[in-house]
Amino acid sequence: MAKELVYHLQFADGRSESLRVVPPEPEPPVLPPWTDLGFEQCGNCPLTAADSPTCPMAVRFVPLVKLFGRLHSYQDVEARVETEERSVSKRTTVQRVLRSLMGLLAASSDCPRMTFLKPMAHFHLPFSTTEETIFRVVSSWLLAQYFRGKNGEALEPGLAGLKQNYRELQQVNAAMAKRMNAIRVEDCDGAVNALVLLDLFAQSLPDSIDHDLEELQPAFEKLLRA
Repeated sequence: MAKELVYHLQFADGRSESLRVVPPEPEPPVLPPWTDLGFEQCGNCPLTAADSPTCPMAVRFVPLVKLFGRLHSYQDVEARVETEERSVSKRTTVQRVLRSLMGLLAASSDCPRMTFLKPMAHFHLPFSTTEETIFRVVSSWLLAQYFRGKNGEALEPGLAGLKQNYRELQQVNAAMAKRMNAIRVEDCDGAVNALVLLDLFAQSLPDSIDHDLEELQPAFEKLLRA
């Protein structure tokens, strides 16, 4: 993610919070135990303690847990996301804001299983719908194949590779939920629920993507007939 952005949150009780999201920085000297690589490590994690003593994704989630501690996932919040180019506002719930933030932080982390989503983090769209996400993730995957071919690298035709990446992501989400559950319940209610929402999408995509793309086809009808 090349650009930073800020999530501004206004709660019903008048309290406001902000979280600045920037590209991964050097780790702080003290991190909670649940960020250790070996703590509920993903079964498909290619890293070792020699590579990284901490889980790159978990480290990115630390500010989220601190910020949303003791908030319930169903609480309403007015969210505004500021970037250099635009401002996006939405009245929603804590877990929906967390879902958007966790997706961004996960994709912009150094977790090897998140590499295929890095372009999505670079062009982050807050609070995207399922339809918008399908459009973006497939477009990103196909554009990556274009660049691979342009650079003389082997192509992965079709969407089989994308589907497999999402199957791997399911294991990551499950392990990360275990990490979150290891924190005191009152500190991670929203985070766990947000992960559930993310995982529902990851689980459904491999089996539903072909049908979902058919739903998008009407937007291309004139182009297909040109």
